[in-house]
Amino acid sequence: MANLQASTDAIIRRGPDSQGHFVYDQCGLGFRRLAILDLSTDGNQPMTDASGRYTIVFNGEIFNYRELREKLLKRGCKFHSQTDTEVILQLYITEGRSFIKKLNGFFAFAIYDKEENSLLIARDRFGVKPLLIYRDEDKLFLASEMKSIMALGVPRKIDYVALSQYLQLNYIPGPASIFKGVKKMLPGHYLYIKDGKVVGKAWYKIPYDPKKVAKNKLSYEQQQRKLVELMDGAVQRRLVADVPLGCFLSGGIDSSVIAALAARHTPHLSTFSIGFKDEPFFDETKYANLVAARHKTNHTVFSLTNDDLYEHIHDMLDYLDEPFADSSALAVYILSQRTRQKVTVALSGDGADEMFGGYNKHMGEFKVRQGGVKAEAVTALGFLWDVLPKSRNGFIGNRVRQLQRFSRGMTAGVKDRYWDWASFASAADARNLLSPASRAKVGKKAAAKRRKDILEHLHADGDLNEVLLTDMNLVLPYDMLTKVDLMSMANSLEVRTPFLDYKVVDFAFSIPVSSKVDATMKKRIVQDAFRSELPVELYDRPKHGFEVPLLKWMRGELRSLIEDDLLRDDFIEAQGIFDVTAIRALKTQLFSRSPGDVHARIWGLIVFQTWWKQYMA
Repeated sequence: MANLQASTDAIIRRGPDSQGHFVYDQCGLGFRRLAILDLSTDGNQPMTDASGRYTIVFNGEIFNYRELREKLLKRGCKFHSQTDTEVILQLYITEGRSFIKKLNGFFAFAIYDKEENSLLIARDRFGVKPLLIYRDEDKLFLASEMKSIMALGVPRKIDYVALSQYLQLNYIPGPASIFKGVKKMLPGHYLYIKDGKVVGKAWYKIPYDPKKVAKNKLSYEQQQRKLVELMDGAVQRRLVADVPLGCFLSGGIDSSVIAALAARHTPHLSTFSIGFKDEPFFDETKYANLVAARHKTNHTVFSLTNDDLYEHIHDMLDYLDEPFADSSALAVYILSQRTRQKVTVALSGDGADEMFGGYNKHMGEFKVRQGGVKAEAVTALGFLWDVLPKSRNGFIGNRVRQLQRFSRGMTAGVKDRYWDWASFASAADARNLLSPASRAKVGKKAAAKRRKDILEHLHADGDLNEVLLTDMNLVLPYDMLTKVDLMSMANSLEVRTPFLDYKVVDFAFSIPVSSKVDATMKKRIVQDAFRSELPVELYDRPKHGFEVPLLKWMRGELRSLIEDDLLRDDFIEAQGIFDVTAIRALKTQLFSRSPGDVHARIWGLIVFQTWWKQYMA
């Protein structure tokens, strides 16, 4: 228990407002709190019930806790606070483990039963809140962040299968982590520990059944009305807070939908955007301003230069306690930092792309499955795409890059195509980047098993909904939600995601692909359902997203960091993880006419090396 204080101190940014600890026999629970509601002091955590038997630590928000509390009051339960924490505790006491299904929100919690010497640990449906577990023969540790679990003294042994997948995806899919023995609890799962026995169970899975989808009797118009109703309820539930609250507003469809719905129920809603002075192609503030004007929000634009972005790189890298190389995290970090100066809670549009088909790869998948002359022509010209220069930093080079990937996808099976389009590097390329000693540590059977588990929902005779379901289980929790949670918590900002209300998600996987993607439109039902709420200018425009100018920086400001520090030959050789020749080849490609995606791969290496020097050297 000696390291319990150090463990909670490690995540002070996640909960800067208060802390607490509970120790009994061999159980210790620690907590840090970010104040969202104006709660009485007896709402502090860890929280123990009146009998002294049950104690809980809880991270997250339960949006339906008031109605659950009313039902418990009618059953004779007595409360000593107004908190959702106590509602969870009383539900467990009265109903046992099955109560989890009643919770609408995002959470990670642990409940200790002193009498039975048992522990229940659970994570929310979609992995909005992180939860790491370390277990060996005589102890179990849990924490919200790796730096917290490291403070408890876990062995720091690299999982080389996880490293190999990181080199492909630029993030590490669960349940693995960068360390052997430390696992990410899967979304929608719980662990129950009693008498030395550990029971793990999935308490929620997205209820996708293609046979039921085929029998869905709602017309497209009825589906739209249902989506608006569900989203309005989801937004309303997430507007409850006793601290300043606002919305991220990027100018894209998803965040604009959230802002439009929130403005219905919040006069003078605060909205926040970031603009990119030096990257006009990615600057969507024009569209955000139109939405803000239409719904009369108090809109703030944080206008950034590339220098503004660059000066935050090292702050962001220093916060990462596991390699994570989605470069757009930098923009989220700055947006969260600036937004936190004005509000404590922000709503975002995350999740819509994964469940409704909003990415270019979803349209690509649709076109592959449709086939036709155009698709076949792109495939026939595969030899041309292979030799033409490719780069993300120009329209023509990026288009060639996309056509090459599409051409490969046309000749691949659904599982191989999905993995290829999700990756920056093939499994072979990732393996070749490792030193011979490291390659020997990548168990082929283990790697194949993890890939198989990720792709289990994809079938040759399935449809695009299976691709979206795979995104919900891979991309959403381990890339998108990890990015938002890490970058917002680094700045003590809580982000709420209405599209990930489980009622919305369950509905999304009850409707056919034709409602989501067709030959002309991605995310069709979202665009059509809210057309009357949004400015017409938001339609018929490409989805940009945002990428920081990595290639430019690597050829400029970051060059010395790459060549003289993190990726220099003698450091790579002494470290022993990577192959010096393969690293040299990547650096050569970086400065060539056809860099392709190499800057993303080198960014993955920069992130890993920074992490390694901080935690492993």
